[in-house]
Amino acid sequence: QVQLVESGGGLVQAGGSLRLSCAASGRSFSSSGMGWFRQAPGKEREFVAAISRSGGTQFYADSVKGRFTISRNNAKNTVYLQMNSLKPEDTAIYSCALRNTIVGVPTTLRGYDFWGQGTQVTVSS
Repeated sequence: QVQLVESGGGLVQAGGSLRLSCAASGRSFSSSGMGWFRQAPGKEREFVAAISRSGGTQFYADSVKGRFTISRNNAKNTVYLQMNSLKPEDTAIYSCALRNTIVGVPTTLRGYDFWGQGTQVTVSS
């Protein structure tokens, strides 16, 4: 069974930065595409960023492009989300997700098979 554990969330002022981590266990991490999603209060979960199994390909939602960077360290079975220039509208629970097939870097919820519990990010104005 795959386990994903996020960390690094917290409270930050607008314009600040946070780095989220997602540690994976139970499967060959380096064979899996990974994604980050977020869910704000009263809203549906939405795509934030995704990265291929090698790390060579990344995708971003338009709302975070240029501010967020997704990366991974396959030796540590960890994927990261560096978030800069944070805005109050970035406030949400951020969750990482793992795709249980070798090919593909989906940007939709359906493309992922395992999910972490999430970590809260709150950006104050």
